[in-house]
Amino acid sequence: MRRITLQPGESFDESLLNRTGAFNADALVAATNIVEDVRTRGDAALRELTAKFDGVELEEFRVSDEAIDAALAALDPKLSEALEHAAAQIREYHERQLERGWTYTRENGALVGCKVEPIGAVGIYVPGGRALYPSSVLMNAIPASVAGVERIVCTTPPTKDGTLDPSLVKACKLCGVTEIYAVGGAQAIAALAYGTESIAPVSKITGPGNAYVAAAKKVVSGDVGIDMIAGPSEVCVVADESADPSLVSIDLMAQAEHDPLASCYLVCFDEGYIDAVEAAVAEHIQQSPRADITRASLDNQGLAVVVANRDAALEVVNAIAPEHLELHVAFAESLLDGVRNAGAIFLGEWTPEAVGDYVAGPNHTLPTGGTARFSGPLSVEQFVKKSSIIRYSQEALRDDAWAITRIADREGLWAHAQSVRLRIEG
Repeated sequence: MRRITLQPGESFDESLLNRTGAFNADALVAATNIVEDVRTRGDAALRELTAKFDGVELEEFRVSDEAIDAALAALDPKLSEALEHAAAQIREYHERQLERGWTYTRENGALVGCKVEPIGAVGIYVPGGRALYPSSVLMNAIPASVAGVERIVCTTPPTKDGTLDPSLVKACKLCGVTEIYAVGGAQAIAALAYGTESIAPVSKITGPGNAYVAAAKKVVSGDVGIDMIAGPSEVCVVADESADPSLVSIDLMAQAEHDPLASCYLVCFDEGYIDAVEAAVAEHIQQSPRADITRASLDNQGLAVVVANRDAALEVVNAIAPEHLELHVAFAESLLDGVRNAGAIFLGEWTPEAVGDYVAGPNHTLPTGGTARFSGPLSVEQFVKKSSIIRYSQEALRDDAWAITRIADREGLWAHAQSVRLRIEG
């Protein structure tokens, strides 16, 4: 891991990070071409692109009921039970976020309020490639289901034999997914956004993916809603002398094994502690089946920062604005008020990031690349839309007429002002 030692009073800023964006220029150009191809040619383009990128010739993209039943029958019962446990706790958490509409009436009779309605149809993208992610199905589809979305569509890259993993199918069944399509990449995003002969379009697309998926989401954004443009995953661990270097090292590795571009940050108070963590990494990595990915991430994207005190540690954390923040420090809760920028915060040695990835309940679809400065986790709120409600009485309009006409006149909008004057002067 690259090392930085901050002297007392020395500041840390984002320019010290070796951050990789959500996508590059080449990915954006490629995704734009793919999106336009699918938008123009529909299923024919999907078939060609699926054969080109996934090596699979498919006539039908929608996974049949028979294939779903066969996948569920093949699923390991213990894994099925684990997914059910995770889904129950994720649903319980997101049900607490459910919003209700409201109205109130002022003394002069003016009624104002908010009407909350679920989005009609959403698309959930679930990546394939280096790993399987049934947890991503749960984290994206459950808040949509809780919000009341009627049509929840899942797209995910097909395997070489054109089937889907049973755990993905089980996750879809647990959280209200109504359609499953074996389509991946930028072409899946295009199909969800604009529709093809086989896939009806949706109103919003959520879920993580590679640089081409992220670029495609950027391209279609505005025509449909998106949750965020996710970049490589990241974790920041703040560790003091009470933290076990072995546990800190394995938590860093848990992030690094996702992707060679995943970013791992260690903030501590002594350079010798970094040595202890790196020694523990060297020991753990001998057992890892994803050792090459893990090494690439830690070697190229890893950063250890030595700071003088807790205030300096918080300054580094807030500059990084990490997707995941682990506080491996004594009295971790005491730092909570000082954390301004983080997607998810994990308190204490008994709370590895893995609990948040799978079963704790809060969403694991989180802002990356420093975007925790202005955004937060995926939530039920992102699957609803709001309409404002206004009903004025005659008295209320008379009370506010002076302000409306004054502002409308200043903006040069004569009919705006006149629509009020006619009512109160007529």
